[in-house]
Amino acid sequence: MSTTSFWEREHLLKFDFIVIGAGIVGLTTAINLRKKYRKASIAILEKGLLPSGASTKNAGFACFGSPTELWSDLSKHKKEDVLDLVTRRWEGLRKLRELTGDHKIDYENLGGFEIIPKSIKFDKEKLDFLNELLHPIFKERVYINSNSLIDSFGINKDYVESLVKNTFEGQLNTGKLIKRLMQIVHQNDITLHSGCSVEKLEDKSSFVELLCSSDNSQHLFKANKVAVCTNGFVQKLITEIDVQPARGTVLVTKPIKNLRIKGSFHYDEGFFYFRNIENRILLGGGRKLDFENEKTTSLDINQKIFERLKSDLHDNILPNTTTEIDMVWSGIMGFSDHKRPILKTYSNNIAVGVALGGMGVAIGALVGEELAEHVIR
Repeated sequence: MSTTSFWEREHLLKFDFIVIGAGIVGLTTAINLRKKYRKASIAILEKGLLPSGASTKNAGFACFGSPTELWSDLSKHKKEDVLDLVTRRWEGLRKLRELTGDHKIDYENLGGFEIIPKSIKFDKEKLDFLNELLHPIFKERVYINSNSLIDSFGINKDYVESLVKNTFEGQLNTGKLIKRLMQIVHQNDITLHSGCSVEKLEDKSSFVELLCSSDNSQHLFKANKVAVCTNGFVQKLITEIDVQPARGTVLVTKPIKNLRIKGSFHYDEGFFYFRNIENRILLGGGRKLDFENEKTTSLDINQKIFERLKSDLHDNILPNTTTEIDMVWSGIMGFSDHKRPILKTYSNNIAVGVALGGMGVAIGALVGEELAEHVIR
């Protein structure tokens, strides 16, 4: 016996468009659908009370690739593909900032820095090559040697060979970003159902059925078109989409008196990163220490990675400062083999935008715009 009423079936569970996932891609997809269809009924279904992937759990880096990360990419991908990847990330950041407004998300252009440790060699020739590669996008040098700033940040000089600054990189407040996108969603008469887990998705040719569970009950939603924006969780709904989940660990310290670090920092090909949040340090990454076990959708903390993050904080980042950990958490990203997002029409009425590759802040708004185009084809 169904617990759904006639009113619910006819007016609360039927929509022209349904977006699955309330992260950056899902929210911006719905917003772009509203721009195209002013009178359409649009809903977003999110399985958690808050977004379940990485959109509210990331570091808030407005970045497009550190020097050693891009150099590593060049060893695996064509030069033109790497350039296109950076172009799309930069364009995605522009679209996100334009949509939200910098002041609403606490965007600050404090610069980005890569720490080159003494254990690797990254010479001037490599930096010159990257600057030449990126010149068509930025029209000036992106990466600048900034060894003179090492002392001012208080980083362990015995660990650092050189410090490279990226003048185009910034940071933002992740919580305010999602809050602002949700405000735009509500202002545009888009329904947002949180705590609504889509268990099954079926294209019926003329419409799509979505079986959802919420509060120990099930409901059958219907939509003319559906956009799937569940990133690292996509295979729970569509097994044919080849996306590898990837867990990322992040910690934040308690306030630190007279903190000198300002800006966004990367090291080890971008696998580790830290920044200031006012007078705290956020530090995360380390997935490469245990790749296989981090290919998971579990939000447990990998103790091996957590211990390494604490060691790096105490030994290299703030070697002469007493710090205490306030919080530690994890988030789930999604990766494809080629580092590009997967953006495709899955069936007549279902389109997919997933595999953000840990770059959701940078590229999410662009994927949301492009996915809205795929949905309405």
